[in-house]
Amino acid sequence: MKMFTYRKKICKFCETKKMQIEYKNPVLLRRFITEQGKILPRRITGTCARHQRSLVTAIKRARNIALLPYTNDVKNA
Repeated sequence: MKMFTYRKKICKFCETKKMQIEYKNPVLLRRFITEQGKILPRRITGTCARHQRSLVTAIKRARNIALLPYTNDVKNA
């Protein structure tokens, strides 16, 4: 049997110090939500705990002032 080795995910915000988490940047925040509008967890995105907390508050603020949708309109056909 072949064993799989997983590469450890590195936080993109710790790696590049220039990348800032702001609620005014919906293009960046869209990368961290699903198609249904749910926030992706740390184990999938690879962000550290500190940046995940600030990411969640930025997404919630962007939703509050209508920069991001709470949910996408998924129509059942």
